[in-house]
Amino acid sequence: MKYRRFGRTNWNVSELGYGMWGMGGWTGSNDDASLRSLERAVELGVNFFDTAFAYGEGHSERLLGKLIRAHPSTRLYAATKIPPKNLQWPSRRTFTLEDCFPPDHIEDYIHRSLRNLGVSRIDLIQLHTWEDAWLADDRWNRKLEEVKKQGLIGAIGISMNRWEAWNGIEAVRAGVVDAVQVIYNVFEQSPDDGLVPACREKDVAVIARVPFDEGSLTGSLTKSSRWPEGDWRNTYFVPENLSLTVDRVEALKPLVPAGSTLPELALRFILANPTVGTVIPGMRKLANVEANAAAIDAGPLPAPLHQELRKHRWDRRPTKWSQ
Repeated sequence: MKYRRFGRTNWNVSELGYGMWGMGGWTGSNDDASLRSLERAVELGVNFFDTAFAYGEGHSERLLGKLIRAHPSTRLYAATKIPPKNLQWPSRRTFTLEDCFPPDHIEDYIHRSLRNLGVSRIDLIQLHTWEDAWLADDRWNRKLEEVKKQGLIGAIGISMNRWEAWNGIEAVRAGVVDAVQVIYNVFEQSPDDGLVPACREKDVAVIARVPFDEGSLTGSLTKSSRWPEGDWRNTYFVPENLSLTVDRVEALKPLVPAGSTLPELALRFILANPTVGTVIPGMRKLANVEANAAAIDAGPLPAPLHQELRKHRWDRRPTKWSQ
């Protein structure tokens, strides 16, 4: 496993982090299998785990708590997120700070997450939605700084809306956050336009989420793919999105070198950016943990291949189904 400095926190975190959304209640999730996968990740050197209260009403946090307690002598970084008070994802321009993150709500959920995790301090607390307009109302930041001084959190972050990497640049420039979590992958390259340069300038860590575009960049989807009733992916891969996505993935497949895989290519593309602190694919199975760790070990992509992949940028705008 390779490690990187996590911005101005100076933490040394694994390039491969662990996204734990799928363990919070996606169809097919199994706690025993999840814990085995988490254990294997620790064995392979993964030390950064990203969860949220909203992932199964604390279920994912509790799984992470079990893992942390099982490894008292290993430095594992726990990152979680406070849900917006109105429980609406993504944020909308009309939402105010009072709608989403009033100070009492922030404090309440920090304590809920502390109890779920069974720890005395959360390494990174993130607001699960964000609007740069909220910078005009600094109550959220004053509350988080207060809790930080109490030793209950180590660092402050924001999680950006899908396909809105621009809506967080001002927060970075204002110096009020230590980390940003943003969708960044072969298709979604817009963070490079302004967000990543701002993070580099301000020494803010970048957490790259959705590296496989909700699964499309694993290369396993077809235009007839369906999921069990109630699975979130049915509402994201609506026919108009699924068809376009599969076409774009098929155009990528000829670029995969012999002996490699599309998921490996996707991870190595992201980590070619030195400002990215860690990438957090969702991993519910041992095989996925081991394959992703091997991809990280393979190191940077050859420059010509990386440049070819950059041509597959896909600029999209949020829609009613993109969430």
